[in-house]
Parts: sequence; structure tokens; C-alpha cells
Amino acid sequence: MSRTTVRAAPGKLFVAGEYAVLEPGSPAVLASVEREVVVSVSPADDDLVIVSDLSDRVTRLSRAAGGFSTEAGPAPVVAAVNAVDALLTEWGLALPRVELSIRSGLHSDGTKFGLGSSGAVAVATIDALLAHCAVSLGTEERFRLALLAAAGIDPRASGGDLAASTWGGWILYRAPDRAAVLDLARRRGVRHALEAPWPGFEVRRLPPPRELVVSVGWTGRPASTSDRVASGSVRTWRGGDAHREFVRCSDACVTALADALERGDDALVLKEIRFARRLLAHVDERHGLGIFTGGLTALCDAAEEAGGAGKPSGAGGGDCGIALLEPGENALGRMRAHWLAAGVVPLPIHTALPERTRAGDR
Repeated sequence: MSRTTVRAAPGKLFVAGEYAVLEPGSPAVLASVEREVVVSVSPADDDLVIVSDLSDRVTRLSRAAGGFSTEAGPAPVVAAVNAVDALLTEWGLALPRVELSIRSGLHSDGTKFGLGSSGAVAVATIDALLAHCAVSLGTEERFRLALLAAAGIDPRASGGDLAASTWGGWILYRAPDRAAVLDLARRRGVRHALEAPWPGFEVRRLPPPRELVVSVGWTGRPASTSDRVASGSVRTWRGGDAHREFVRCSDACVTALADALERGDDALVLKEIRFARRLLAHVDERHGLGIFTGGLTALCDAAEEAGGAGKPSGAGGGDCGIALLEPGENALGRMRAHWLAAGVVPLPIHTALPERTRAGDR
């Protein structure tokens, strides 16, 4: 194979359903963004070479009996390679020696914004490797392979970012039981896990808001979703009655939000986004989860003062938040001025349509 194969996957925004979506079957609404991670695959002399614009060094890995070590290179990329390798092995095929070249539009000078870069790079890596090996999988099968890869690193991760990066556009997502699907893959093989029923799992396309403008603000404080989900305060909270009540309220909110989007009811969309913010703020205040920072609170307040709705996008603790406003330069300008005064940087990021342009083979 002398060709170079190129694939891209978009980043994501969590619109509603954070934390609750960690529970199998609980819904979240996500939207993909126009910024992407691009992965190029070309032949190499070593087993696996990884070149990324996020690192000054080139990673060269050798295959071992259990696959490539996720501790020796960028974990989401290496896990994605191992997932493709395992599938090819079951088909009696071999993963060729390849170089992966990664370019990310979800960072700025190495600083991440919280737009799901780990998920996007995993999805783009799997897409590019499969295409390079002339293997065709359906959209859901590619997502399932990405989720198996991600869950192998962290079974707590919901996979919502992977779904948004795979399907694009606005979606409603329900996660399967990740421990169960990992066990299925171990017992029956990866190929079977791509085809078998996954209880609780759902992805449904949603239309974007009819007229609302979606804005993204960055707090200037990077945060780790996996670290936040694994924190002691979150683990303690998830084991009690308060968490079950939170999940019940979140499920009702997200279901109503999805219905409002499908009916084009922008007023109800704003109402449910405001409720999602209050729900997160309530559990944060009562259980000390560290979701809201000063910047995220200011972002949300400014959105509501301008007549819209705002909330953290994702696990919180930093990264970015979203605001939805009725169209009009005055309200948008007023909100952004308040953001800048609070140290929140408006990002030139827009949500994306489901049909995204993919780079092809060269």
C-alpha cells in the first residue's frame, strides 16, 4: 500500500445530560462542531509511528503479544489501533506497518478547549485505518469499535463524544453498559460485539434549534473529564439516593429537550437548557462536585441576562460552556462583553450538520 488515507472527525458539545449519561440507558443531547481532528495513514518501516501536532516528538511503537501499549503513546490513538488490529486478526488479516499523522483543530497551542479531542481522534483513527486496509464498516459498527477501544482505557466514559464525532450534527445518545460490552468482546470476539444487541444503547438524529444561535465560551481553564468523573466526591454522590433523583430529573429534561428540538420549539429548548443548568448547579452546591467555576457561572449568568440560556458543556471544572440566544446582534454583543469582562473567551466555533466533508485518499 503506497497511498495515504485521510479521514476526519468533528469535536463535540454536550448540550444536556452530563453525568446522567454515564448510567446505561440515560439520554444526553450532543452536537458536533465544525472543528475537526484529521488523521492521515501512510506506510511505515516501523510497526506503528505516531506524529502529532500536539507533541514535538515522534512515537515509534513495536507490536507485542497483547498489542501496542497504551502507556507508550497517546492512549486514545493506541487503543483505537489495537481495536482495529483485533478485528482484523479475527478476520485473518494483518494490520500493516503504518504512520499516523494527526492534526487537531480542537486545541490552541497545545491547550484543549473541552471539545472532545480524545473521542474525535479515536474515531478519525479508526476510520482512517479501516479505509487504509480496505475494510468497510457501517456507521454504527465504527462507533461500536471506537467505544470498545475507549472503554478498554476507561469503562466509566459514556461514549457520547464518540457518538457525536461519528454521526455528526445533533443527536440524542444513550450509552450501553460498557462493562457488559467489554465482557461480550472478550468472550465472543470483537466481530460478534459489533453485531450483537447492546441493551440501553441508542443514537437518534435531532434537528438543530430552529433559530437559536449557539455560542461557545472558553473559561481559560482546561479540565479533565475522566479525572472529574473519577473524583472521590463524584463517586460518593453516584452511590446515593440524591444521584438517582438527579438522573430521573435529567432524563426528563433531556427527553423534553429532544422533543422540543424535533418540534422546532425554541422557547422550550431555552427552558430545558436553563433547567439543565439549575440541576447541575444544585448537585454541585450540595455535593461539592466542582462542576461550576467562576468563569462558567459568569458565562451562564450573562447568557440568561441576554434573554438566552447557558450551561457548562461537559463535566465542568473548567473547559467551555455553551449559550443559546435568540438571533440579534445586540443580545449577542452584550453577552460576549460580559464574558470578556469575566475572563471568558468567545470561541469562533459553530455546530455542524450531520453531512460533513471527509478528506479522501491521495
